[in-house]
Amino acid sequence: MNLLIVTNTFTPHIGGVARSVTAFTEEYRRRGHKVMVIAPEFEGQPDHEEGVYRVHALRRFNASDFSVALPIHPNLSKEVNAFQPDLVHSQHPFLLGLTAVRLARHRDLPLVFTHHTLYEQYTHYVPGDSPAMKRYVIELCTRYANLADQVFAPSESLRRIIQDRGVETPVQVVPTGVTPGAFDHGDGDVCRRSLGIPEEAFVVGHLGRLAPEKNLEFLTQSLVAFVQRNDRARVLIVGVGPGETGIRQAFEQAGLSDRLFMLGVLPQDELSNALHAMDVFAFASTSETQGMVVTEAMAAGLPVVALDASGVREVVVDRHNGRLLPEADVSAFGDALAWVDELDEPALERLRTAVRETAEAFSMQRSADKALRCFLEVKPKSAAQSSVHESRWEEITRAIRTEWDILKSVAGAGEALVRRSGNPKPTKDDA
Repeated sequence: MNLLIVTNTFTPHIGGVARSVTAFTEEYRRRGHKVMVIAPEFEGQPDHEEGVYRVHALRRFNASDFSVALPIHPNLSKEVNAFQPDLVHSQHPFLLGLTAVRLARHRDLPLVFTHHTLYEQYTHYVPGDSPAMKRYVIELCTRYANLADQVFAPSESLRRIIQDRGVETPVQVVPTGVTPGAFDHGDGDVCRRSLGIPEEAFVVGHLGRLAPEKNLEFLTQSLVAFVQRNDRARVLIVGVGPGETGIRQAFEQAGLSDRLFMLGVLPQDELSNALHAMDVFAFASTSETQGMVVTEAMAAGLPVVALDASGVREVVVDRHNGRLLPEADVSAFGDALAWVDELDEPALERLRTAVRETAEAFSMQRSADKALRCFLEVKPKSAAQSSVHESRWEEITRAIRTEWDILKSVAGAGEALVRRSGNPKPTKDDA
């Protein structure tokens, strides 16, 4: 098959969707399928990329690490026609997601949409975030899903959520799988020695994008509290993002900077070594739609301590392959980490066996098998069906544009008032 994948995030951006697109693309190509990826430009992208069409974009939008694709795409149609796709697979309901709809409709191709994310939990990246904007985003995603001919949800939890919200298009659960062998080998001792972590230390690890929606404030509080009560404890974090400074400051204020190790982004070999240097994986996000980094940690043999949330509860089984906690309680999170630390060797080995079995159940081969079966069976909707859903889509996009204009107007009036008053910053009396 010739598969056209349209995404707003792609390598070298660090994030779940970019990694998902990369993983599926590599697996499809390994099986002999052709893949063309349409994605925005990002800083640091490779000079030469096979099968990737980069769209001009505003980089580092709103001081984030996201790129926002510009609406004009010269030569895109020509490139797509030359590729001759059999199917269009959209990864987002906005920006290039609109391009995906047009590419599919104009060529009478099936449109598949992966509903990766609970997007309303990410509106803080948009200037003028508001409750109304969150409601519109939920409606936007629902109506976009109903434009598609097939929807993929990365977890059963998300499938139920989006169907409850009104998604009528058939939904299949297709998680991003773990590539076998990617994380099962690593030299943790090399990583520990390079960082000066004692051999006898109990290392709590975390991997992921360090962003507010990942519940980093709670995770940081829990890690600081645990390290304070356990002299052997060390914290090893792999990843980058706007939350990095807050983590460092919290450990510094607690006088524990020497017990924290932050490694940024690592190449594959060093990442495997870092995972194998950990004794347990800590995860506190409640905004996930699948536990991708959780299954990757398990592929490295790590038990996981996490909060019960969508996407995570499908992976972590309490006291079987880790601990799944019902609520965000700092003391309880620390107790769960201590539970892992205090296991005797036979119990710990049983835990690790369960962890690896879980990772195998979420293999990339199984996920690709299911996706490809769906691709072969999906058919484009009739023109009448498409027309109904597209009119509903246009209605909600007009509402969002109106809300955006209102927010910009209010923000502009506030800035003008501040300038006229000669006071560049609001005072306590202004609040």
